[in-house]
Amino acid sequence: MAGASPILGGLSSLPVARRCRTKRESSWDRTGGNRDYIVIKPGETAVIADLEGPGCIRHIWMTGGANELYYLRKVVLRVYWDGEREPSVECPLGDFFGLGHGVPQPFVSLPLSAVGAGSRLGLNCYFPMPFQEGARIEVTNECRTDMVLYYHVDYEVYEEDLGEDVLRFHAKWRTEVCEPVEAEVNLTGEHNYLILYAEGRGHYVGCVLSVRASTPGWWGEGDEMIFIDGERWPPSIHGTGTEDYFCSAYGFQWHYNGPYHGVIHSGSTYDRTGRWTVYRFHIEDPIVFEKSIRVTIEHGHANDKGGVWSSTAYWYQSEPHIEFAELPPVEERLPPP
Repeated sequence: MAGASPILGGLSSLPVARRCRTKRESSWDRTGGNRDYIVIKPGETAVIADLEGPGCIRHIWMTGGANELYYLRKVVLRVYWDGEREPSVECPLGDFFGLGHGVPQPFVSLPLSAVGAGSRLGLNCYFPMPFQEGARIEVTNECRTDMVLYYHVDYEVYEEDLGEDVLRFHAKWRTEVCEPVEAEVNLTGEHNYLILYAEGRGHYVGCVLSVRASTPGWWGEGDEMIFIDGERWPPSIHGTGTEDYFCSAYGFQWHYNGPYHGVIHSGSTYDRTGRWTVYRFHIEDPIVFEKSIRVTIEHGHANDKGGVWSSTAYWYQSEPHIEFAELPPVEERLPPP
C-alpha cells in the first residue's frame, strides 16, 4: 500500500493487524524508586516528549498540579509537529483537557476526560495526533509555586510515511470580554464570539466553551454561524441556539456527560449567572474546509448578552497554520471573581 497512511483507529479496526511499534514517554522514576513525577519550577518549561517519526500519539494522560488557585489556567501545554517553530497546540492545561475557568470538574467524553476526586484529577486525551518527522510536547509552569507533573504519552512509530492526506492536530484557546449589542437581529455575524479561524485544508472537530455570565438572564439563544472557504453571508452552517449546538434543548438544566456533547460545569439554573462549561465534538460529523473556516457563535440572541467567554477549538489541517489567537499573559487568563 505505497503512499497509504498506516494509521488505524477505533473499535472496528481492532481485529486488523497493526504494523507499528508501540511506545511510551512517561515520568517514571529513573532511579527505580516511586517518585514517578517531575517538578517544574515557576517560569520553567519541561519537554515531556521529543519523538521521532513517522508516528502518531494515541493517548496523553497527566495528573499532579500546583498548590495554587487556578493553576489549571496558569500552566500551559504546547505541542509542535515536524520541526515547526510555532505550536499547533497552545492552551492552558485545564482548558485543553476540557476544564474551563481553571476549576477541576470530573467528566467523561469520547476524546477527553477528567476522572478522580478533589482538585487533582487524571486528565486524558484520545485525539489521534500524527506526525511525519517528529513531535515535541512542552509544559510551562507560570504559577508562583512549583508544579508536580505525572504523565504518559502513548504513541506509535511506523515504517511507512503517513501520506499526504493525513492532517495535523491543532488546539488553541482564546478568551474575550463580550459586550452586549443593542440589536434585534443579526444578519452579518459581525459581533459573534470567535471560536476558530483557520486557513488551509482540514476539518473542525469541536470545542469546549466556558462562559462567565455577568448579568441575569439566559445567555444562550445564540446561533452558531460557521463560514467556510471565505464565504460572507449566509454561512454554510447556521444553527438555532446555543443549547441546540451543544445538543441540549431549552437551556442547560443539569450536568451530563455524553461521548460527543455535555455540560461539565453549570452556574445558576435560576437566573443563568455564574460559570458554565459545555462541549461539542464533531467526531461523526467533522466540518470540512478547503481554504478557510471561521467558527462563531452569538453571545445571546443577536449578541445581546455580556460576559467573559473562553473556548478551546480542536481541528485538523494541513500545515502551515496561521496564528489566530495569541495566548494572553497569565493575569489575563484568570477567571473573574
